[in-house]
Amino acid sequence: MDFGVVELSRLQFASTALFHFLFVPLTLGLSVIVAIMETVYVMTGRPIWRQMTKFWGSLFGINFALGVATGITMEFQFGMNWAYYSHYVGDIFGAPLALEGLMAFFMEATFVGLWFFGWDRLSSRGHLMVAWLVAIATNFSALWILIANGWMQNPVGAEFNPVTMRMELVSFYDVVFNTVAQAKFVHTVSAGYVTASVFVLGVSAWYLLKGRHIELARRSIAVASAFGLAGALSVVVLGDESGYDTGQNQKMKMAAIEAMWKTQPAPAAFTLIGLPQQETRDTKWAIHIPYVMGLIGTRSLTEQIPGFDELEAESEQRVRDGLTAYDLLMQIQEHTATGVDPALIAEFRQHEENLGYAYLLKRYIDDPRQASDAQIKQAAADTVPTVWPIFWAFRIMVGLGFSFILLMVYFFWRASFRNMRFPGWALRLAVVMIPAPWIAVEMGWIVAEFGRQPWTVDGVLPTAMSVSNLSVAEVGLTLMGFFLLYSALFVVEIGLMLKYIRKGPHDDVTLTDDWMARHRARLSPSKEIAR
Repeated sequence: MDFGVVELSRLQFASTALFHFLFVPLTLGLSVIVAIMETVYVMTGRPIWRQMTKFWGSLFGINFALGVATGITMEFQFGMNWAYYSHYVGDIFGAPLALEGLMAFFMEATFVGLWFFGWDRLSSRGHLMVAWLVAIATNFSALWILIANGWMQNPVGAEFNPVTMRMELVSFYDVVFNTVAQAKFVHTVSAGYVTASVFVLGVSAWYLLKGRHIELARRSIAVASAFGLAGALSVVVLGDESGYDTGQNQKMKMAAIEAMWKTQPAPAAFTLIGLPQQETRDTKWAIHIPYVMGLIGTRSLTEQIPGFDELEAESEQRVRDGLTAYDLLMQIQEHTATGVDPALIAEFRQHEENLGYAYLLKRYIDDPRQASDAQIKQAAADTVPTVWPIFWAFRIMVGLGFSFILLMVYFFWRASFRNMRFPGWALRLAVVMIPAPWIAVEMGWIVAEFGRQPWTVDGVLPTAMSVSNLSVAEVGLTLMGFFLLYSALFVVEIGLMLKYIRKGPHDDVTLTDDWMARHRARLSPSKEIAR
């Protein structure tokens, strides 16, 4: 096993996923914001709201197109770089991906086309319905992707077949309603709403600082601050739910988030800040907040959160038990041609939950049954992830999350009770804050995915076993190709967004008013519902 291939494949998938995720949250949030603005336009008939809808909709369209382009390559990588993973768990992982393509992607793309090209062909209410269908389809797309990812974090509804050597789906219901997947979905979608709200807020603030498009900017701030405040509060509440699920299903990740080297007496304290030291297994200059981690991870004051000392010892025991499962699996494979004794399969079932831990030994030896005691201990130690990236990513994410609440509260108060008058310092702050949500969501991705290592599917399939049979040169070449392509796409995205932001709305309110009169005249009475 060439570990250069493993690390390069991980780097390629991580870089493409992080880049793709630059577009996802803005697409999720802008789709809803645009639908809200169009709803106000249809309800009031005021041209300014149609102008706002079309302007922010054009930015949504640019972001949507780039998101699709970068998302397609993500799925190709499962066949290119992760062939054994696709073979091993494709029956389960492929189902939500297929539904994402059939139900969400095609529906989303269809309605996006209708929205952009249907202004002159649909009634106002018909076009509004399309706007909301775009928002629903966009969020459905995220749902199926996160169901697939949630299964990797908490593999439920599946069973290993010792004859075919593959995981098989036994309960699609359990996969769809996996608590980890549902918590990830609502948390991710809420983060997208915050991202779009901060973006709209920042661009609108820039217009006010420049003295341009004043009415559009003020109303956009009113919508963004209200929607963003609801989203930011939801992120905190739903993030707590996600933390609880992590504490129940991914104890090693929870220990890494907290840098909990040793099991503490209940209730565990939360480390506000500190410097985790992997080598010495301690955290220097740590500042603790009593009880908080116990409440997040267990929702009680009496349950412990296990530390790395306890979890690593548990992993060692699971590796040893997994060796029994592996030995039984090899016996089953020897008899597949002549018929497998049901008693052998029944005995395997008693140990199969730890088979993945035996696979960890393949990093050091081809036949795990020949592993030495030192190799078994090293495999158990490998289940402890590198702590400092997870520890700091979590705290950056949380710190930014609370800053978004304060930002939205302030602008919502000024928009609602100060006649939409905003001081210059607040407007400049809003502009500076535009990149912050992307930093927060990327940190969240690092916590979720890096914290799962060394597993591709937690407790089932190690990352080192999941790669394709490729050379370092082949993976390095595709990595360089993706880097160049994505760099070019990033330049295109930023260039187009800045161009349309500088340009502003494509027409003014007077032109919008004239268009509305002509549009009503063109539509037949049967198409235009009485207003």
